[in-house]
Amino acid sequence: MTKGAVELAFETPYRQLLARAIRVPPLRKGLFFTLDWALRKHYRGNQDNRPLKVQDDKSVMVSALLHSLEKGLSEGRLSPHVFLKGLHSFSNYYTKRPGKRTHFNEHFGVEPPGFLTLSPNGSCNLSCSGCYANSSDRTRNKLDYGTISRVLREQKQFWGSHFTVISGGEPLLWRSDGKSILDLAYEHKNTYFLVYTNGTMISHSVARTLARLGNVSPAISVEGFEQETDARRGKGVFKRVLQAFQNLRNARVPFGISVTATRYNAELIMSEDFLDYYLNKEGAFYCWVFQYMPIGRAANLDSVVTPEQRLSLYKKTWMFIREKKMFIADFWNCGTTSNGCISAGLPGGYLYIDWNGNVMPCVFNPFYVDNIHEVYARGGTINDVLFSRFFGGIRDWQNRYAYTEPAHQMGNILAPCPIRDHFRVMQELVSNSGARASEEQAGQPMLEDNDFKEGLVAYGTRVTELTSDIWQRGYLEPERQRNIHNQ
Repeated sequence: MTKGAVELAFETPYRQLLARAIRVPPLRKGLFFTLDWALRKHYRGNQDNRPLKVQDDKSVMVSALLHSLEKGLSEGRLSPHVFLKGLHSFSNYYTKRPGKRTHFNEHFGVEPPGFLTLSPNGSCNLSCSGCYANSSDRTRNKLDYGTISRVLREQKQFWGSHFTVISGGEPLLWRSDGKSILDLAYEHKNTYFLVYTNGTMISHSVARTLARLGNVSPAISVEGFEQETDARRGKGVFKRVLQAFQNLRNARVPFGISVTATRYNAELIMSEDFLDYYLNKEGAFYCWVFQYMPIGRAANLDSVVTPEQRLSLYKKTWMFIREKKMFIADFWNCGTTSNGCISAGLPGGYLYIDWNGNVMPCVFNPFYVDNIHEVYARGGTINDVLFSRFFGGIRDWQNRYAYTEPAHQMGNILAPCPIRDHFRVMQELVSNSGARASEEQAGQPMLEDNDFKEGLVAYGTRVTELTSDIWQRGYLEPERQRNIHNQ
């Protein structure tokens, strides 16, 4: 079998040539130009038979990521060592995953998930309003080091997956058996970790350790500028975040920002001033946007981004990605880049394990059937959680809605989320599968409060109404015409 380009790049002497090339500006620019061209060609090839506009969205997003990395290297904010370590971790996706994927497919008849998200602990040194973490005394629970390490080993062994997201609580607070998240990253050197953190614990020492590890990128939470961030997170937090940025820049570690969009900050966080400040002046490599989900402490529908604001965010987000090459991902408005919802262990998608060991479809879907401790106690593995009636029902819906439909009949993945945009679907899946709410403060209102439930249904209906014309005209109509032409 012919070796892939990524695999070849990490063999001697190609690895040495790559290391030299990224240090020489003309060669580095040529390398990134070639990568960009190759990936654009790949998406235009459309092997998945998705709408061509969907493929174009993916291409534009990847191009923005490459631009961010090349810019970081050129400006000295990303060390070649850290870049190569990160690329080597991600290369496992290309060099090792296909064999594991084939074995998994032969055994189960589907491909495995692409990654997973873990919350080792629910405790946090902040008490942000509306956060699902640290919302009860039970969040003092935590996963032990051995359990997490086993999950990561099985993720690689069974799925060929070498990418893990760490959420919380505050991950840098977590300790088990005298070990921390940094020890976990050291043990699992061939896994790349995206760590969501409030940033207050990223000292000079922590930043230097991250630089030596090379396989961790912190995504640091902000709510806007100083006023907005301190209002939700506590007085003085913004200044501590800026210090974390500086520590990471000095250590040349890639970092990004994570923003919770609410109806109160929706216009601000997708303004040019905001994005220029964080992605250019402060040197963040990426911006994740999570529209507020009404779960956790003091959950309420009043804080949810309105459907009209969501449409505005969609237009602005894609404008900045396309025209400014800013690497921004709004996990609802950028659903086209993943072909829609990827939760519940969908092939190439992910699942979520919280600090209690409960295995949920995603971080914002607070219902579960399996608990990883119970699965391991009865002799099971991570694979056993994938085929519950609950997860299977979600994947069946995902497939009917988007994945198995012809390109010209694909469901509207500008409204991709089964719990946020199609709440009655999730309500039925929870009821039919016997799934339970993970935390009383998180899931119970969705099951018991009629006003709450009807509010979610009305929200999803309005989002679908507002995005339908864009989806039909911009994404599906070209496919219908192409389908007619090909007949």
